[in-house]
Amino acid sequence: MILNNDKALKVAEFLLQIKAIKLQPANPFVWASGWKSPIYCDNRKTLSYPSIRTFIRQAYAELILDTFGKPDVIAGVATGGIAQGALVAQELGVPFIYVRTSAKAHGLGNQIEGDFEAGQKVVVIEDLISTGGSSLSAVSALRAAGCEVKGLVAIFSYGFEVAKNSFKEAKCPFETLTNYDFLIQEALRHEYINEADLESLKKWREDPSNWK
Repeated sequence: MILNNDKALKVAEFLLQIKAIKLQPANPFVWASGWKSPIYCDNRKTLSYPSIRTFIRQAYAELILDTFGKPDVIAGVATGGIAQGALVAQELGVPFIYVRTSAKAHGLGNQIEGDFEAGQKVVVIEDLISTGGSSLSAVSALRAAGCEVKGLVAIFSYGFEVAKNSFKEAKCPFETLTNYDFLIQEALRHEYINEADLESLKKWREDPSNWK
């Protein structure tokens, strides 16, 4: 499930417009993993634009309510999901917590920050789903703490099969405001890319580790 097509295309348009997502098939980026990539995504940029920030916050809330119902708590995944999660929790009028990548090595040693109770229904917020590893690590931490994770929602997903399979194996539904297919559609319409770029972009998504 995803937002209706018009809203998904609008989110994709915003991400391209503010260069939160950049497409460079001819001059690829190199990710930390070593993968060459025609796309770079930094959805934290959306926070700098009040009207876009508001649209995304409301879109998150709409998708959560339609898909999972109103949760008891919203949990953001550090770091990209913290600000987005706090905004969504405010929109829904529910408590907010966030999940670190690992427990703190000092103080109370918390991995989950904020007040919550075992048995509460939680929806997890991410800004981006790549392979799904960090997202599902947060889901595991919440489940270990006794929370009932209803699912996860992100702004954008590359649509990698490895992520889809990992979420399925973890029995954690996930939804996105927009995705790679909508993004490419908007990028072509607004001439960020041309027809000749499409085949390269499709091949990257099919086998990103061996692309180029």
